[in-house]
Amino acid sequence: MTDNDDRTPADQLADLLVYIPIGLFFEAPTLLPKLAEQGRVHTRNARLFGQFAVRQGEAEVRRRLAGLEEQTTGLLRALGVLPGEDTHRGDDGADGASAPTRERVAVRTDRSPAARVEPAPGPHVADLAIPDYDSLSASHVVTRLPGLTLDELEAVRAYEVAHRGRKTILNKIVQLQQ
Repeated sequence: MTDNDDRTPADQLADLLVYIPIGLFFEAPTLLPKLAEQGRVHTRNARLFGQFAVRQGEAEVRRRLAGLEEQTTGLLRALGVLPGEDTHRGDDGADGASAPTRERVAVRTDRSPAARVEPAPGPHVADLAIPDYDSLSASHVVTRLPGLTLDELEAVRAYEVAHRGRKTILNKIVQLQQ
């Protein structure tokens, strides 16, 4: 067969209108199953890429919402709507390990971050075995929990109960403590 550059427009037109349809007629039974399988593969790949993109987007949204929640909590503390983190320490500066007083325990009726009130004191975030705990999402905390001792797990549990109450973390701690 010759190069397309050496062929006249009439030869190219004959290929397009005569020879290609004849070739398709005889080769279609073997080509169609291959084309269908390639279509399935491309569709599966597109679906996997789409699912990956959605998961990444969800993770990014969660990360940004966590940051927004922290900023909102800080603003509400600054405005005096929420108690500050220094209320977790007694008057002498020691951790408030005694039973919580009635003033520090509040009932949560609204589940929104703006209405979140810290129910009881827990360990200070600097005392936790997980660095930068407050900046981590629940999924990041859960991956670090299996490496902790029972005492460290209990400290994380107490802190989480006293602050954010994330069920994912609390449920994983219960599993690991058994």
